[in-house]
Amino acid sequence: MIYFIGPPSILPQCEVATVEDAKNYCETKRVLGVDTETEGLDFTCKKMIMFQIGDEENQYIIDTRHVSIEPLKDILEDKNIIKIFHNAKFDYKFIRKWANIKCEGIYDTFLAELVNNCGKKIGFGLKDLVKREFNIELNKEIRNKFINLEGSPYTQSQIVYGAKDVEYLCKLREIQLPKTIKNRLEKVVALENEAVLGFADIEYNGLNLDTESWKKIEKQNVLKADALLINLDNTLTEDTRLNKFVSKYLQADMFTDVKDLRKVDVKWTSPKQVLNVFQTLIASLENVNGKEMYKYRYKYPIIDTYVQYKEAMKLCTSYGDAFFKNLAGDNKIHTNFHQILDTGRVSSSKPNMQQIPADNMYRNCFIAPEGWSFVSADYSSQELNVIAFGSKDPVWLKALEEGQDLHSTCAELVYSEQWRDAAEEDCAYYLNGARQKCKCPSHKKLRTNVKTINFGLAYGMGPNKLADTINVTTDDAKLLIEKYFTSFPAIKGFLDKLGDFGKKNGFITTFPPYRRRRWFTNWYPKIWEHRSMSMELGSIERASKNTPIQGASADMTKRALVLMREYINYNDVPVKLVMTVHDQIDTICREDWLEVWTKDMKHLMEVAAKEIVTNGLLKAEVTVSDCWEK
Repeated sequence: MIYFIGPPSILPQCEVATVEDAKNYCETKRVLGVDTETEGLDFTCKKMIMFQIGDEENQYIIDTRHVSIEPLKDILEDKNIIKIFHNAKFDYKFIRKWANIKCEGIYDTFLAELVNNCGKKIGFGLKDLVKREFNIELNKEIRNKFINLEGSPYTQSQIVYGAKDVEYLCKLREIQLPKTIKNRLEKVVALENEAVLGFADIEYNGLNLDTESWKKIEKQNVLKADALLINLDNTLTEDTRLNKFVSKYLQADMFTDVKDLRKVDVKWTSPKQVLNVFQTLIASLENVNGKEMYKYRYKYPIIDTYVQYKEAMKLCTSYGDAFFKNLAGDNKIHTNFHQILDTGRVSSSKPNMQQIPADNMYRNCFIAPEGWSFVSADYSSQELNVIAFGSKDPVWLKALEEGQDLHSTCAELVYSEQWRDAAEEDCAYYLNGARQKCKCPSHKKLRTNVKTINFGLAYGMGPNKLADTINVTTDDAKLLIEKYFTSFPAIKGFLDKLGDFGKKNGFITTFPPYRRRRWFTNWYPKIWEHRSMSMELGSIERASKNTPIQGASADMTKRALVLMREYINYNDVPVKLVMTVHDQIDTICREDWLEVWTKDMKHLMEVAAKEIVTNGLLKAEVTVSDCWEK
């Protein structure tokens, strides 16, 4: 039965009720479906105009333009009553903003479906789920009729639409639960349902942006890009190796001095024109994408200048005037998190806050309110600790346990005599056997090469990628990787085991206790018997190696986010969650609470880490600043 709560109206298919009626009914239930309809997407200025709650039997539709849902506050904030949402973050922010209610005890059918089908190329919207499970087509066009509704009464179709969403949510959960148990993913679903509240709080709180400082940086980048553009034009006529292109471009004869020719007009934003230029230097060049350009930048000054120009233009495009379109109605930045990628990691959009480099001055434009400070915690070599724990490599474990610089320790084994010969007087690595990062120029280069491999392990890096990254030949990269795995056979065995598992089973899982699962849709039994599927096999193998590493790291950070939110809410402390990027969680804290929070934040991060990396070697570092920084 559909019950409508709002102004008097002719509703032949609905019963009229009150909020108290809804409260009395919901108090008798342990599981409820919840949904909202809103004026738009920006919760800071667009209102919640309809609230729906109920189960399969009865649905209560509340016109929140006229009726408050405050009487339902205790129900919505009760952790023991399960509230089913689809994309809970969206509804949570509107309910919190316009009803001052922080929902607890959430079950998100969207997240549960993503967990159970991670890696599969299927739709995860409510319309997709209802079609897949019930073969019913939801008419989502009705949703658009809520926009610009103003004071107009709801139609019968709008009320039924709102009620059906609630009814289907309850049915979907009943279908998802046995699937989750069968796949042994109960802990993952529970983690995601708990973490979604942390992500929702981050989106809700937002970040303060110093727009004037941002504009100054933007202006500097524009000037830099313009200067590099002029440099490109000048180099084109000054570099004798490009005479052939210039002469051809201007159709000059063989007696014409290139320097006497008029300026060549090349559109440096055109990949086709740029390719024509650089093919004069490198005949085999096929494109001018980042990978190819980085490969040749140190050999040809004009290519190096072009790379710098592209980097400057990217900053101008990503963080120019267009960035201010992301400012919400409260003049803050509220990013949108995508909580579950195929590996379990998190991304963000509108804007992509994870794309802003940690060492970039743009980060410093996000400032704490007066009387507050940023307190940020990140794991020290999170993914490397996960690899060390999973592989049980004795060298890695010893280095981490004794506080050695892991990259230098690995470089010593990989390069052996070359490493020893490169040591200069008072080398910090050899000083008192400390094995710390040193300033020896040759050591820096060798360490960088090995560091690239160490971090590349989590991303399935092969010899071609390594060669491009550290500027060596592919053959040299192959030899380096071979020497690396000879030095660390336990790591090779660990990664090979992961790769073989994925190729054999068509899925891979992360570390206990969560064991997140990723399915490979291009897999089928005995795929390895077909040579034509070598690319697919390679893709499966790489994903099988990096997913457990990245997924375990993501699980750890999400668990830390859950613990922090629980701590903040339970103790009612002056701390707000404002951002997370991979292994880092950022908060703002009132200055009189800094001493307590910095200590407790570090503790919570390490408690979460120990649930997965049980040896306790993974530590967290905490920094305090007046702005958002690494």
